Formats: sequence, structure tokens, C-alpha cells
Amino acid sequence: MPDLRWEEVRDFFDPELMGSLPDLFVPDTTVDDWQNLLNLVTTSGWTWRYEQGETELPLPSAKTVLARPTDLATAHLRVWPVSGVLAIFRFTSEHEIDFDVDLRELQGQEGVDTLCLFLREIWHGVGKPVLMTNEGGSKEHPVLGYDPVMDKVTMLAEDSAVNP
Repeated sequence: MPDLRWEEVRDFFDPELMGSLPDLFVPDTTVDDWQNLLNLVTTSGWTWRYEQGETELPLPSAKTVLARPTDLATAHLRVWPVSGVLAIFRFTSEHEIDFDVDLRELQGQEGVDTLCLFLREIWHGVGKPVLMTNEGGSKEHPVLGYDPVMDKVTMLAEDSAVNP
């Protein structure tokens, strides 16, 4: 049984309603949580690439990348959990793991299942909630999230909450 059924969540995967790059995040994190994420990425078998600006570099420790001066080029980690699906993690704060996925890459039941599996694996790696809001939406009102008690991604809002 899938975590979510396409018929029930299609609005949450609609780039017109949600924005093509919804905001995904793990709140209340520490440098250790970031390091756990980096460890997950490097041991998961996922394809990944760390960049500062346009330059590809070896993946530093979370402590190193989060301590970088803010005037340096933006650091981000591109992760492909499966071919054709890209997540971009941005190292903007040690207090929140922030990343985007492109909803245009996650259409239909297969796309929903891919996102659910990815969020589940992040939770298992970091041990904290993984939530999604519409692009630029309030993080106080996520629409989807991984529920560790149920061990699956669940809807946290009604379809009407996508675009109030």
C-alpha cells in the first residue's frame, strides 16, 4: 500500500498550485543533524554533487560548510535519489535543513512514491520531521510530512489549503 495515493494528493503535486519548487524542510536541526544528512547522502547509493557557486568540490563536513562566511558563493548539494529526480539542499542555516524538488519530475503515482520514499529515508537518516509547503508558503502550515509513528508520509492539510 503506497503512503499516498495520486488521486488524493494530485493538487499537492500540481506545479501551478504549489509552485514548481515547493519548500521541503527539516525544522529545529543542529550541525549534527546536517552531518547525519551528509552521511546518508554519501552512503545511500544516490548520485550527488556538492557545489560552491558553479564550482564542484569534494563534500566538506557539515561543520565546515555551515561555518563558511556568508559573502562566499552559495553552497548547495544536488542529490538524485533516482534518475530524473533532483533535490537541491541549501546550507543556509544550521537550524533548518532546507531543500527543493521539482514537482514536474514527480508526476503520477510513481512520482508520489519516489518522494515518499525519499522523505522516509531522510527521516531515518536525520531522525526529525520532514515537511513540505507550497513554494514560498508558510512553514507553519505544511501540506505533507513524514509521520514516524505511522512510518509513512501523510497529508497534513486539505486540498483547499494548497492555494488559500
